[in-house]
Amino acid sequence: MTGSGSADFDAFYVAAVHRVVLYVYAACGDRAEAQDIAQEAFARAWQHWARVSGYDDPEAWVRKVAWRLTVNRWRGVKRRLAALARLGPPEEASASPSPDRVAVVGALQRLPRAQRRVVALYYLFDMPVGDIAESVGAPVGTVKAQLSRARSTLAGLLEDKEVSSVNSAS
Repeated sequence: MTGSGSADFDAFYVAAVHRVVLYVYAACGDRAEAQDIAQEAFARAWQHWARVSGYDDPEAWVRKVAWRLTVNRWRGVKRRLAALARLGPPEEASASPSPDRVAVVGALQRLPRAQRRVVALYYLFDMPVGDIAESVGAPVGTVKAQLSRARSTLAGLLEDKEVSSVNSAS
């Protein structure tokens, strides 16, 4: 692809890549994996750009592909865990995330996938519930219920973290 198609894709990529990486990161909790998945989703968009560019919301298409790639990676978690067990623990990162960030990511990972997905779209993309419902192919009522359950679960998980950290500091 040459000319304006390439320039259009480049502009689309620059405008959307950060949001897509953030969405996938909220879903999987691993920044490097989120970046890899987002890159793969954008590579697929590039391969089909002639069709994808004609969609009302090409970014929604990329998010959907990224979500499917994320789910596929979750299916392979047993293989990854077995490999990590053989290789031993990874080296410590030079810059550790804050305890609050660790608590939020950990709490998000404990949510069911569907709830994690709508939480990411609602809070990270600031999408209205109706748009989320359309994007994930679910009724508006289902999205509202998933958000409500996710909020309740997250509140409980994060409150437990706060209480346990206060108790351990005493």
